[in-house]
Amino acid sequence: MLLLQFTIAGIVSKRNPFRLLATMLSAYVTALGTSSSAATIPVTLRSAVKTGVNPAVANFVIPLCATIHLSGSTIKITGLALAMMMLSGMPVDNGVMAGFIFMLGITMVAAPGVPGGAIMAALGLISGMLGFNAEMQGFVIAIYIALDCFGTAGNVTGDGAITMIVDRIARKE
Repeated sequence: MLLLQFTIAGIVSKRNPFRLLATMLSAYVTALGTSSSAATIPVTLRSAVKTGVNPAVANFVIPLCATIHLSGSTIKITGLALAMMMLSGMPVDNGVMAGFIFMLGITMVAAPGVPGGAIMAALGLISGMLGFNAEMQGFVIAIYIALDCFGTAGNVTGDGAITMIVDRIARKE
């Protein structure tokens, strides 16, 4: 996922995706240590500016994206829900999962940028749409919290990639 984000950002911004990724590494490591997109904002801002992004664009896009947890958290919650459904013998309906992913994407816009904020925001969907009981919800929360740093790192580096794309679009205008 990480390489894909920067490959797309590199193509759009016409820069080397590996250099972009290397420049964003400090934000990635900080996100691994804090599990908080909000706490990582200063490092993400510095890293994005080092890639050549206009500071005004970075100062707008990075804080905005830090509150919108789409890439890392959405993928992690969907994967955990699917794994739990398969392990517990629940049927996996493609239509229900498509609706769940759509609603999860909307829910992640409002998820707080604190450790575990995304899974707590998604609990209503997990129980209501997927039918998870209290024990299943508890298990998903525990696994999510244990792996939260990786989802946050995906979110933060995705924020950097989006900033590079927005910067490229802003330079055209």
